[in-house]
Amino acid sequence: MAWVYDIYCKTGVRVPFPIIADRNGTIARKYGMISNDVSTTETVRNVFVIDDKGVVRTILVYPMNIGRCIPEILRVVEALQTADSNNASTPVNWVPCEPIIIPAPKTFEQLEERNRQIQKDRNGMAWYLSFKEPKDCKVVENRESKQLEEGKE
Repeated sequence: MAWVYDIYCKTGVRVPFPIIADRNGTIARKYGMISNDVSTTETVRNVFVIDDKGVVRTILVYPMNIGRCIPEILRVVEALQTADSNNASTPVNWVPCEPIIIPAPKTFEQLEERNRQIQKDRNGMAWYLSFKEPKDCKVVENRESKQLEEGKE
């Protein structure tokens, strides 16, 4: 908690996800976070996204000298939640509230129906790559995202 509080006090950034303390390195060793090529005691900068069932869904590994990207971590969490709740996939460079990929048809009849739907709605490129709008879309606003957007201008 002291680390998260220190980040907040010095930067004004609230870390919106749990942080685990690992004073003796037991967790780091179990998850392969110690890179013996770099150090036998210091961890590389890992981020694990673990769902409510205890399943590791995403692992991001940053070199020790590179900071993590909080907006990207939040985007990954939102992509996982959106994909799960919509029974779909997110495409490359997906950002929240953009169209998502509909699962490919499983039968030839579904393939034919998908092709008709694409012709009618113009919502895809091929029977195996078509899109839909995600349900319950909500963009999570945070300071880091705003700072990134302001920096682009």
